[in-house]
Amino acid sequence: MSIRLRLALQFGAILAVTLLLFALVIYVATQQSRRVLFTESLFKRTLVVGHAYAAGQSEAADADAGHRTAYRHYLRQLYRTLPAEEGRVYNAAGRLVFREGQGPGRAVPAAWLAEVRRTGRAVLEPETNYHETVGLLYHDARLGPLVVVASSVDEDSRQQLGQLRQLLAAGLLAALAVTGIGGWGFAGQALRPLRRMVREVDGITATDLSQRLTPATGHADEIGRLAQRFNRLLDRLESAFAGQRTFVRDASHELRTPLTALIGELEVALLQAERPAAEYRRVLQRTLDSARRLNELTNGLLQIARASDDPSQVPMAAVALDELLLLAHEQVLRRYPTCRVDLAFGDTDADAADAFAVRGNEALLLAAVLNVLDNACKFSGSGGTVTATLATGPARLVLLVADEGPGLHAEDLAQVFVPFFRAAAARAVPGHGIGLPLTARIMALHGGTVRLASQPGQGTQVWLEWPRRGAGAA
Repeated sequence: MSIRLRLALQFGAILAVTLLLFALVIYVATQQSRRVLFTESLFKRTLVVGHAYAAGQSEAADADAGHRTAYRHYLRQLYRTLPAEEGRVYNAAGRLVFREGQGPGRAVPAAWLAEVRRTGRAVLEPETNYHETVGLLYHDARLGPLVVVASSVDEDSRQQLGQLRQLLAAGLLAALAVTGIGGWGFAGQALRPLRRMVREVDGITATDLSQRLTPATGHADEIGRLAQRFNRLLDRLESAFAGQRTFVRDASHELRTPLTALIGELEVALLQAERPAAEYRRVLQRTLDSARRLNELTNGLLQIARASDDPSQVPMAAVALDELLLLAHEQVLRRYPTCRVDLAFGDTDADAADAFAVRGNEALLLAAVLNVLDNACKFSGSGGTVTATLATGPARLVLLVADEGPGLHAEDLAQVFVPFFRAAAARAVPGHGIGLPLTARIMALHGGTVRLASQPGQGTQVWLEWPRRGAGAA
């Protein structure tokens, strides 16, 4: 079932129930109102019957003028006979002394007559099938207390309530028809942007993510916000696909370089059957260098993939950054024994054993720190000095690494986190351009940040910042 049909049916059902309840309230209220009016009309009939009976029992020809005046007054009020109308009069002894009309003539219970005498008025037979019987205590100075009974059929209410039922039923059906047609049209109009979105989404493919959904015109509603969110998703997907294509292209190029060198050395070695031992050693050394370079590049790619994983899938534990920095210092000195790396630790509370503790993955954090120190030593050159300062803040831990390298231009500084990007001044230095991108991903995985500041000829400063434990660490 389509959303349009479901909305039209639900809207129609809600309106149908509402109209049905409203019609029932109107019908019941009208029925109760007419029943009360009919009951009061019967009580007025009992007064007429009582006056008529008392006047008929008067012996004097000039009967009481007040009785005749009252009788005429009520007779003018009740100018017509009701259907199946019947009137009865019972004397003080409970005996039927007067009866007129064409009713069934059923006997009246003595207990009910006693109730009328006690209360002054009572209803013997509540309206059933529009028929009702009432009784009234009528006082006459000469005849004593009389019980006057009147009964009739409310034929007017029967006809008018029947017409009201027909009118309400016809109105309900007409309202449902109009609501169904209107609901179908309004639902189609409301879902028109959604149908347009479906058509536009069908035209978006993995090879062309540049298309975007047409934004909703006018007021921003839920569908308009959905289109905005979907366009933002397409922006992220397009960036991810473009980054993936760039990454695959650059990775393929970087992997091809050592493989080409490796194959070339082996092919040259096989061109001549016999070579001196020194030549074979040279070929093997170059082959080993290419294999090591290939291994380093492969490890870097694997680390980038691992740093891009879901944080919930990466094991995390408490890591002491001061100890991690000492370990990275030891390893980088083995790689660059001629480079001087000075370490500095900010002032901390001596009693705080975890002053430099963060929550993270030790292997990945070590790789991030090593990449920064490795770049600093590599670009500082032989005999250069690198300074690494680890300091604590109110909510963050900061590692500042400063080198004496050639520095970077502003346009190169904006591209340093792109995988395989290498500045023009750094292309003469061995490397693959994956160190800083890997560091940035590792820091993002741990809820931290990495930023650079550099100017040509003045070296480069790199800041690694982590949230402290208990202050939003990942």
